[in-house]
Amino acid sequence: MHSRYRFSTSSDEIDRVVVHGWLSEQSYWAKGRTREAQDAAIDASRNYGIFEVDSGAQVAYARVITDGVTFAWLCDVFVATTARGNNLGKDLIAGVVADLEPLGLRRVLLATADAHGLYEKYDFGPLPEPDRFMVRLQPTT
Repeated sequence: MHSRYRFSTSSDEIDRVVVHGWLSEQSYWAKGRTREAQDAAIDASRNYGIFEVDSGAQVAYARVITDGVTFAWLCDVFVATTARGNNLGKDLIAGVVADLEPLGLRRVLLATADAHGLYEKYDFGPLPEPDRFMVRLQPTT
């Protein structure tokens, strides 16, 4: 990781206001998410951040929903637009994967519309049997 930044697994360091702004205003998957919903998601997840060493400002975020034994879902991965181009996406995913590795999880899933190349570097790939997976969606209003 570039010496200007540091990776953290501490949920206490997450800048909830900043993360909510990124996800609810700039992401394609969580646009309009309420602050209450985001805070509940943070509280129920393993959280990861990258922070500027000098200012302490958060510049990237990811969270993982897991039982800690067999399964995890990597989601809400976001790098601030002002910090892109510094390989922070790679650093963030490398840190998440390293943190999860000792758990010996059988499956870690994610969904992405545009970052397949990034995740492939960390051994993510297409579902081997996509016809086994289903989804139940709630209607949006």
